[in-house]
Amino acid sequence: MAQSFAGHNLKFLRKQKGLTQEEFANKLNIKRSLLGAYEEERAEPRLDVLEQVSDLFKISLDELLRRDLSEPKTNYLLRRRQQKLSAEVQIIHFVPVKAAAGYLAGYADEEFIDELNTFTLPMLGSGHFRAFEIIGDSMLPTPSGSIIVGQKLESTDEIKQHAACIVVSRHEGIVYKRVSRHPKSRSKFTLISDNPSYQPYEVNAEDVLEVWQAQIVITKVAQQQRWDVGQLANLVSNLQEQVSTLKKRMN
Repeated sequence: MAQSFAGHNLKFLRKQKGLTQEEFANKLNIKRSLLGAYEEERAEPRLDVLEQVSDLFKISLDELLRRDLSEPKTNYLLRRRQQKLSAEVQIIHFVPVKAAAGYLAGYADEEFIDELNTFTLPMLGSGHFRAFEIIGDSMLPTPSGSIIVGQKLESTDEIKQHAACIVVSRHEGIVYKRVSRHPKSRSKFTLISDNPSYQPYEVNAEDVLEVWQAQIVITKVAQQQRWDVGQLANLVSNLQEQVSTLKKRMN
């Protein structure tokens, strides 16, 4: 019996489209757990599911079943379809500060997300993106009122050390910080501000709902901020205290 690439191809196409398992499963009208079983090749996809995928990605059932779509192909038309798929313009939903409380309650609700304003950025590649408005000076020199466009990470294991991220958690809400892995525990993260006037703090991994790694910062044109000697001295002092605190934690 010929090898079937159906499960492998479902996972590849979903990632090319920048969809989570939950989002892709909803498009196919199946449970996320069933899609997971297909992708992990613990079950063979039903014919009606394969037909939906075939229509969605404009790929024949024969290609879906018999070809590894993640490998380079000699078939020119197939390569062109993959290029168009990966180059598709991403729709970015925008979460303003006034919608932050509603987002915490409805971040997994498709109807809530659909009500948010959207925009596109042609320079983005494939992936799942969202934009968040940030308020406050904790991430200076990124000014208050900036919009952070982040790419969704499906797991906290994908967080790069000290990467700037939008972190959505049960207790802290929506914050923009640099994320540092805890040196002695995988169950904790340290969130660090770029402005040294703010002390780092820890969050439990189990409290983290979403992580969006920052890709683009959109800011308004404003006057250049000027610092006096006193402010600079305080910044240096606070920075030294933070470095000392982090060294003690690491030791």
